[in-house]
Amino acid sequence: MDWKRIESRLEEYAKLMRLDKPIGTVLLLWPTLWALWLSSEGRPGWAWIWIFSLGTLLMRSAGCIMNDIADRNFDPHVERTRDRPLAARRVSLREAIILTLFLCLAALLLILPIASRLMLFLAAIAVFLAFSYPFTKRFFAIPQAYLGVAFGFGIPIAYASQLGRVPLEGWILLAANIFWAIAYDTEYAMVDRPDDQKLGLKTSAITFGRFDVLAIMFCYFASFVLIAWVGQVSGLKWFFRGSLLFALLLSLYHYCLIQKRQGPDCFRAFLHNHWIGLVIFLGIALDYLARGVRPPLFD
Repeated sequence: MDWKRIESRLEEYAKLMRLDKPIGTVLLLWPTLWALWLSSEGRPGWAWIWIFSLGTLLMRSAGCIMNDIADRNFDPHVERTRDRPLAARRVSLREAIILTLFLCLAALLLILPIASRLMLFLAAIAVFLAFSYPFTKRFFAIPQAYLGVAFGFGIPIAYASQLGRVPLEGWILLAANIFWAIAYDTEYAMVDRPDDQKLGLKTSAITFGRFDVLAIMFCYFASFVLIAWVGQVSGLKWFFRGSLLFALLLSLYHYCLIQKRQGPDCFRAFLHNHWIGLVIFLGIALDYLARGVRPPLFD
């Protein structure tokens, strides 16, 4: 058995799944954890935490492969993506499809034992959103909004898992995630704007044009306002409010990075959104702890 060849293939599959670039996974995970904590009033079960965390990783990985499958004829012409395994032809289309199906099956088996009909229905929608997103760049002026729905659909699934339904605050939190995704993915799209224009692709960075920075800051503000409303409805107070203020300050730092529209700085701003998601999650979790609500982690 050629172990070096096996190791080489596994390395390519890991790159195809973006395991070497976890930013996408955490940007999916933080909103899901917000929803899990809010819907359980600060006491999510250990099983749910592990299932949603692992499920996020599996579905993000499958979504990345699907994105590369859809863009396999575009990626070789973009500086940032030309070395991806599928674009560079180090992984075949057949291998990519098989790996995608395997990840989806693993995610289904993960959730199946504890899923209600509503959860399975929402999960099916989530899969459709993740797989159809790459194609929206062909016709939708702001595909980042669609990405926000796809990246945030763990929110209604989390509410359904804890409450058996999705209340209004769950959908408002999803709307907040859409605005946040438009903000951070526009920062990301600003890096590729010259290549995307040449290829005729549509992104928010192209659509917003010279108003791109203003649009990003508006989306940050809209996201924080909606999250604040959800926190107010959920009875959260000072730790949560403090976390939103800190998140607002982080977004102002992003403004400083992106105002000159330099690719490396825009990409730094995109990566830095991990801290916004983390800060808001800590605000939610600490607020419940301050009220004496102890999650299973402390039992």
